[in-house]
Parts: sequence; structure tokens; C-alpha cells
Amino acid sequence: MASMIVMALVCVTLSACASFPFNSKASASAPAPAPVAATTSDAPASPSSPMPASDDSQAPSSNTVANLQRLIDSNQLTELRTTYNATYGASLLFQTSKLSYYVALFHGKQFWRVIQTDSYETAESIYRSFAEQTRQLAQVDIDTTRLHAGNAYAEHLIALNKEHLQNLQQDASYQQQQAQQVATAQQQAKQQAVTLSADLNSTSSQLDAMKQRIRELEKQQTDPALVLPAPGANATPAPTSSTPASGTPSP
Repeated sequence: MASMIVMALVCVTLSACASFPFNSKASASAPAPAPVAATTSDAPASPSSPMPASDDSQAPSSNTVANLQRLIDSNQLTELRTTYNATYGASLLFQTSKLSYYVALFHGKQFWRVIQTDSYETAESIYRSFAEQTRQLAQVDIDTTRLHAGNAYAEHLIALNKEHLQNLQQDASYQQQQAQQVATAQQQAKQQAVTLSADLNSTSSQLDAMKQRIRELEKQQTDPALVLPAPGANATPAPTSSTPASGTPSP
């Protein structure tokens, strides 16, 4: 009976030990993981910072950028300085309620980098660095815009000069046609003049001969002297007859 009681006590003790948490002291002393805070840097931004995604809807955002956007939407920031270079810009913003400064680098309408600091000197230094970066980054856009405008203007001049050249070519072709027509007309006129000149000479000769004959006849008509033709000059010879003389018997 006693042995049965001892065995029962041993079983209860083992069951209690099995139900107790294993290494409960270590589990209780392990601290909970602390939340990771957003990291900001007061150092000036590097000019070799990577460009954001071209699509604003897919551009990655940080806690600092989101916080800046929230402060802007709630009108908690005062703009101190802003520099624009083409589509790039840098702004220095001041949160008066917390004496905190935000320096933002943006491209188009998308914030690129945002740095928060409580030091005005540091904020000014970062702003100058960002402003210089916008100047360097915008140079490519400025050159592209100038070259595009130059090409467009050159194409415009080419179109104007092409039209002017076509007009000159049409005028030259028209003048050449007119000159050819005039030359042909001149040649025909010269040939006609030669023919008319020959006709005129012939007509003049005939006219002179007729006038000479008229003067001779008029002189004869007005000459009072009687001029007779020489005898026998115009006498008509007596006709010869084949009739035999009278008294001559015909055979």
C-alpha cells in the first residue's frame, strides 16, 4: 500500500515538471525588438546620387519624403529659399513649430532627396550643394532645349530658303521661256525684214522705170515740134501678086 502511494506522488511530481515552460527565465528576459527609425544625414548630398524613376507613381518614397509632403500639405513649413534650373530644383524649408529645417532636391514634381536638420548652417550648406547639383544636372536639359530650338529654327530657314529657291527657279524658267520666244520672234522678224527689203527694192526699181517712162511720154506730149518718122522707116511693102499680066494667055 505504501509503495503505491509513493508511486502516485512521483507521477504527480513528474507531471508538474513537464507542464512548466522550458527556459522561461531566458524568454522573459529577452527584450522586444525596437522599431527602426528613419535615418537622416546632415552631410551634403553627393552629385552622383541616382536619378529617381521616371514614373512618379512608381518612384520609391522614404519616410522623410512622406513626412515633408505631409508638412507641406498641412501648411506647417515656410519656404526660405528655392532654386530652379530647368526641371530641377532645390528648396530650403523651415518648420517654425519645431525650429527644424528641411532641404529638398526635386525633379519635375517629384521630390528626390530630403534631408532634415536642426542646424541652420548645415541646412544652408546642404541647400547650396543641392542648388549646385541642380545647375549641373540641368545643363543637359538646357543644351538639349537649345539644340532642339536651333534645329527647329534651321529647318524653318531651310523651308523658307527652299520656297524662295523654287520661286527663283520658276522666275528663271519663265524668263528663259520668254527670252526664247522673243529670240524666235526676232529671227522671224529679221527674215521677214530681209524679204520685205528685197520686195521693196524690186518694187522701187519697177516704180522708177514706170516713172521714167511716164516722164518720157509726158515730154513727148508737151513737145510742140512735129517729129515725123523717116521715110520708108515704117513703109509697108507692096503686096506681090501671082496673077499674070494682061494679054498673056493663060495656058
